[in-house]
Amino acid sequence: MTKQKNIVELEDVVVKFVGDSGDGMQLTGTLFSDTAALAGNDLATFPDFPAEIRAPQNTVAGVSGFQVHLGQRKIFTSGDMCDVLVVMNPASLKANLKWVKPGATIIADESAFDEKGIEKAGYKTNPLEDGSLDSYHLIKAPISLLTKESLTDLEIDKKLAEKTKNMFVLGMMYFLFQRNLDNSLDFILKKFSNKPEVVKANQVALKAGYNYADTVEAIASTIKVGPAPMEKGRYRNITGNVATAWGLLAAAEKSGRPLFLGSYPITPATEILMELARHKSLGAKVFQAEDEIAGICSAIGASFTGSLGVTTTSGPGLSLKSEALGLAVITELPLVIVNVQRAGPSTGMPTKSEQSDLLQALFGRNGEAPMIIIAASSPASCFHYAYMASKFSMEHMTPVLLLTDGHMGFGSELFKIPKVADLPEINPPIAKANDHDYKPYRRDPVTLARKWALPGTEGLRHRIGGLEKTNIDGNVSTDPLNHELMVNIREDKVMRVANYIPEQEIMGEETGDLLVVGWGGTEGMLKSAVGHMQRAGKKISLAQFNYIMPLPLNTAEVLSGFKKIVVCELNKGQFVKYLRMMHPEFKYLQYNKVQGLPFHVKELTDVFTKIMEEK
Repeated sequence: MTKQKNIVELEDVVVKFVGDSGDGMQLTGTLFSDTAALAGNDLATFPDFPAEIRAPQNTVAGVSGFQVHLGQRKIFTSGDMCDVLVVMNPASLKANLKWVKPGATIIADESAFDEKGIEKAGYKTNPLEDGSLDSYHLIKAPISLLTKESLTDLEIDKKLAEKTKNMFVLGMMYFLFQRNLDNSLDFILKKFSNKPEVVKANQVALKAGYNYADTVEAIASTIKVGPAPMEKGRYRNITGNVATAWGLLAAAEKSGRPLFLGSYPITPATEILMELARHKSLGAKVFQAEDEIAGICSAIGASFTGSLGVTTTSGPGLSLKSEALGLAVITELPLVIVNVQRAGPSTGMPTKSEQSDLLQALFGRNGEAPMIIIAASSPASCFHYAYMASKFSMEHMTPVLLLTDGHMGFGSELFKIPKVADLPEINPPIAKANDHDYKPYRRDPVTLARKWALPGTEGLRHRIGGLEKTNIDGNVSTDPLNHELMVNIREDKVMRVANYIPEQEIMGEETGDLLVVGWGGTEGMLKSAVGHMQRAGKKISLAQFNYIMPLPLNTAEVLSGFKKIVVCELNKGQFVKYLRMMHPEFKYLQYNKVQGLPFHVKELTDVFTKIMEEK
């Protein structure tokens, strides 16, 4: 008879699954997250995997991980330090122990801690036996061995049996967190429906892990994390890249313009291309180009013909697209460029996140080529900002560059699925046939947007291309005064978008001792840190910017209400340079981190406390 376990109730928990690249930690973490979402928890996740395609087995360089922060309250970040760490080999323990809270639970696959694995990880002794983990609640389980034993009655090969160990450990975690197995059992059935032996093996391993955790004495307590209060609606756990793709699809539907994506695969942006390729039934056309230049040029061509032209990339690819970005500016065509930022320069660290490309987005083109710059701030918000980027691009007839990052693109959170009918209207300025007074650069007097003249429409023939054109008529021109006029008009058109974007909001009071300023994907960490200090009675507030070029109209008013301003960025200070340029009347402090890692909440609260105490 199974001994009754104690139940520990927690408001939130950070769990991390880590193992070798082939151990299935991404799938394990995803299934655990989906089950948590179905149980009503709010959550945020972040997968962490190596840049090497085939790193040597059982080495620190080859460790792959998936972190989940779940709770019965609103979750803003994927978490700082782990409450539960699942390690499938010595290397994964070596790489991740520094991220574990003292007293946390560590579940280790004892089978993998053999002499060879221990040596490859850089240990001199077995960490499961030498006392170095005495400050943690260590659960040693021969997971690999037990998985194989649970499958002895099935006629499967050893390789398949070995691969199911991630399901065994997932079963253990479901018991630890009092979760139901049904969702994962259904997933296995659907994913491997044409391979019945794989379905059976994974389902048996999942149940075996659950039953083992129920009986093993080392697990004396289970963890209960209750459901979080949420608005009524339909939710799903969504990554930033998928949310971006959905935002683009929604904008295409709302505007009545077909969606065309021309892109070249690049980490961490490729999943946007992959997601849109699944939705041909919604009218999306996806072209995997031979290089970055072909990708953006095909999107500009599609925009010329009347499609919502989109191209996706990351930092190195954005560099290659820079000349064509100027082409989109001078032709005044709609174009959405999504840059999922990663650590640079050059190839840098492809799987690590960084706010690396703001200055490139603002100024990385030849000539005077201003464009609208928007930055998403969380995986779910990628939907909204991809939609708004499309709206502004089509309605104002100019390119928009949307900045996300690898942390958002690969990470996930709960997303309340909106109704397309409730989304803002998108009204592209399509020129009408047989408009006898049509001129290609005659503009809307308020927005300065020109009409979108679709090829083949009667009476709308006009010149297009990268050479400067005369205002109104659109003839090729090298007249110096006309060039200056057109440069000023294109800049003014972008700056007038400030009249259509929302005013900058402040989290907290409008005046105080310290204003924390962030932009884009640091929002969750900054919100958590500032919220913690506000609850402690500190006069601190947060302004998180999403609209970068142009800045909101009330930016100076927001900045003027505080004794000190600190700008926090995952780079060397790109936004603060821009603020000093646009609003030099203020003094800015800065806090920067360039490690390919997100901010930690405690790290931020320590910095803010020190700034507020300094005279």
